[in-house]
Amino acid sequence: MIIKFKKLNKNAKLPSYAHPGDVGLDLFSCETYTLNPGDRHIFSCGFALEFPEGYGAIVKDKGSLPFHAGLHVMGGVFDAGYRGEYNVNLINLGATPYNIEVGQKIAQLVIFPVAIVELEEADELTTSSRGEGKLGSTGKF
Repeated sequence: MIIKFKKLNKNAKLPSYAHPGDVGLDLFSCETYTLNPGDRHIFSCGFALEFPEGYGAIVKDKGSLPFHAGLHVMGGVFDAGYRGEYNVNLINLGATPYNIEVGQKIAQLVIFPVAIVELEEADELTTSSRGEGKLGSTGKF
């Protein structure tokens, strides 16, 4: 699939796969910012994308940032019709400040097919083996 990329900031880097076969495109910060413990910040990525209807994009954590620094992505779903700037909302759940530099990898973008559904209200739903079982319903965590 070809996805159109529009650069909106001179510091923007094209999202890219680090290795052949990777699922997540690396996203890069367009700004320098120190994220203190407990703080969150929306980082500019400096680009817009265009991809076909029937697909979506979701922002996910880079494996190393949560592990080494306690940084976590908060939300981040982009619809096919969105043409604005992509960004990453990070929170520092760690114990020390973390400095993000221009051009640093801060998250991953996963493009995936989605089912566009039509909801139908029902008085009852069919039964399933799980039923209304919530968190922990299958035993210890």
